Amino acid sequence: MDEYDNEPFQGIRPHIFNPPKPGSDNMSEHVQPDVPRQQGGALRTQSPWHDGSFYAPGHPINDPGAVSVWRGYPSRSRHTDGLPVGAACSASLARRPRFDLTVDQNGYAWWYVDGISHDKTRAISIIAFIGSVFSPWYAWSGRKAPHNHCCINVATYGPGGRFTMTERPGRTTIQTPDSFHVGPSSFQWTDDGLVINIDEYSAPPIPGRVKGRILLKPHFLTSAAVAISKDDAHMWRPFAPRADISVELEAPGWQWSGEGYMDANFGDRSLEEDFQFWTWGRFPSQHGSYCFYDAERTDGSKLEAAFLCDEDGNFQTISAPTSKEFKPSLWRVKRNTRTDVGENARQIMNMLDAPFYSRSMIETYIHKERVTGIHEALDMRRFNRQFIKAMIAMRTPRIPAWLTPRKT
Repeated sequence: MDEYDNEPFQGIRPHIFNPPKPGSDNMSEHVQPDVPRQQGGALRTQSPWHDGSFYAPGHPINDPGAVSVWRGYPSRSRHTDGLPVGAACSASLARRPRFDLTVDQNGYAWWYVDGISHDKTRAISIIAFIGSVFSPWYAWSGRKAPHNHCCINVATYGPGGRFTMTERPGRTTIQTPDSFHVGPSSFQWTDDGLVINIDEYSAPPIPGRVKGRILLKPHFLTSAAVAISKDDAHMWRPFAPRADISVELEAPGWQWSGEGYMDANFGDRSLEEDFQFWTWGRFPSQHGSYCFYDAERTDGSKLEAAFLCDEDGNFQTISAPTSKEFKPSLWRVKRNTRTDVGENARQIMNMLDAPFYSRSMIETYIHKERVTGIHEALDMRRFNRQFIKAMIAMRTPRIPAWLTPRKT
């Protein structure tokens, strides 16, 4: 019997998703989802999901309180090719990232990449945003035009680390199925994986140019999408839980390779409308890659989600250790993660420390294995305070439209 059978994750049904391998047709071609198209209405006839259990696509929802793992999508928005997609799950449209979605008013989309060097002395994170959820400018605008608030955020961690998050108007953005350009920086999906070209300027206290190229090569792609809200308003799409990453930046010491990761989040509402606090973590291990999502929602319900993506790319829900707090961030953002009974998580590297947000490299113990990965804690109650937004604005400048050339 599993030593965690009596923990909160008991009874969650594992479901396997068979991903395409790198180099297969599914890596570069559109894959139709396993649901019928419908125009002008919701694709599902089932009632909305709640938290507690996880289901494979097509599983009947008879259990009140279920969070779903699925491959369907709603029809509130429209993809540029006319297929019905929502901002919440455009990534379900294909098993590889597509960047040509339209995000509706009040919505958002982001594609997240991170990497840790083999010696664990350096790390990087890159996030491409449409409707930048952590942008005070987007919030102050009333979130009426997500595509007018785009950016590619780059942060490097370790000696000489930099932070850049320059927001740009829609006239600087170019979207295709395979690419997303915001000003001088871009994401490009190729046969080899994801190529990220960066040309940005970092914010104080260490200003300077951040320029170079990052290549992420997934070991496989999953086809799983996870509803993290009670309805389908917020979706998490773990594209590549395991990947190789190579970093080539024009700065001394910033040429390295290591363990990488890629996912995406899509939403039809602001995060603070539905979430008070969440933590997320991803931890490569000898069994594959563990991912944990825990959240406190504004309606008082909780998300408690644990997954393992094995070395064959099969994505499944799992039992997991209980959640345990560890040392808060420098800004006193509380932090907790999953760890074995009798063990404690500890920070290896303080990566990003903000008044409402913490990203760090931590070490924890999962099923008797010591693992090191990336951990995030997000306090949306703090983000919602106007003086916090004013502080964020000093680190995340917005280039006005009149200073930017039109896209070509």
